[in-house]
Amino acid sequence: MNLTALAPGAPGPWLAGAWPALSGALAALLAGLLLLRLERPGRAGIGPAGTLVALAAGLALAPAARAGVVPLLIALVIAALARDGDELLHGECALKLLWVMGSALALSWAGQELLTLATGTPYVLEQWSVLGLGLDPEFLWSTALPLSLLIGVVLLGGAPFHFWLADVCGGARPWLAPLAVATLQACGAAWLVARLHAVESFAPGAGLALGLLRMAAVIAFLGGAATLLSQRRPERRVGTLASLNGALVLALVAAGREPGPGWIMAWASHQALALTGAGTMARLLPVSAPAGPGAPLMRRHGAAAIFGLLSLFSLAGLPGTPGGRFWFEAAQALGRAGHRGMLLALGIAWLAALWRAVAQLREAYGVPGPGGEPVAAVPAPARAAITISGLGIGVLALVGWLAR
Repeated sequence: MNLTALAPGAPGPWLAGAWPALSGALAALLAGLLLLRLERPGRAGIGPAGTLVALAAGLALAPAARAGVVPLLIALVIAALARDGDELLHGECALKLLWVMGSALALSWAGQELLTLATGTPYVLEQWSVLGLGLDPEFLWSTALPLSLLIGVVLLGGAPFHFWLADVCGGARPWLAPLAVATLQACGAAWLVARLHAVESFAPGAGLALGLLRMAAVIAFLGGAATLLSQRRPERRVGTLASLNGALVLALVAAGREPGPGWIMAWASHQALALTGAGTMARLLPVSAPAGPGAPLMRRHGAAAIFGLLSLFSLAGLPGTPGGRFWFEAAQALGRAGHRGMLLALGIAWLAALWRAVAQLREAYGVPGPGGEPVAAVPAPARAAITISGLGIGVLALVGWLAR
């Protein structure tokens, strides 16, 4: 794997610099705190606010943290979802996360322990050196290595594990879902990068691991695209778009690239901002149906609507947006590495994402309503959160353009 760069040459300053990513994480935190004001009296206290702060800190620390941080952040998200016994959707999401991530984490830990048993060392670089001697049974490390990668793939949320992203984006409260999803995805990216660090020094292991990740990336792109085109609920569409962005990281690692902590943090901060803006807007839109009057957000609050659409289209990879830059980098890496199958799958997923974003735009504005009909106002905290997210996306785009 390329240890110095994500794309040919060093990554651009907008990715390598820490301040844009930190600013994006702080903006997502501020938007989450504003959305917390929409909760019923007695539900928005120190506990939920502390959860948001902890998730924002986890988002900033996860890309460079030790592997032991991952189960702590998973437990934090599950505990936050299970905190309110009267929130049935929260309880359902918590059970699903506990089931799928608990199982994946146990299997990955088992894989790591088997590699430690086979090589006599817990350090990744030393493991590749020992395995390169050819003294250990092939069946042992060839079983353990794929298992050790499982939790990273699950946390990134690529198909067939994309269901948890759609469930959290659709079932969790709007103040919790964006930071929770972005933090868990950052953990998944960091886990894969750390687990496969310098794997090219052990050629058989590199061939096995990267081959499996290439297969996983193709499935994630095609499965996510098929799911996205069949979904009717706007908030679940946002969750599936997040899973496609997770598949971008899978594709990059499978192409032999090694995203650094700065890149992962920038990507995860964009995820948090885009999910906050697009996810909040999605909850204010009608379920996909024959053309009807536009949503109140579009008819009465034009500026907030534009910022929400900017977040949505950035998730979908519209050229010129920060999200589009991540999609382009993945496509460029795959093209240079000669992985045409993955590149084709990425192209299909990108077209599906843009198609669904445009369809969502058309449904949101609908048809003109009856003249003189009063239009309900959208709560100010929701509008403010969407605006902050959209402004954050715009700042990231501006930094990217200036860095060219």
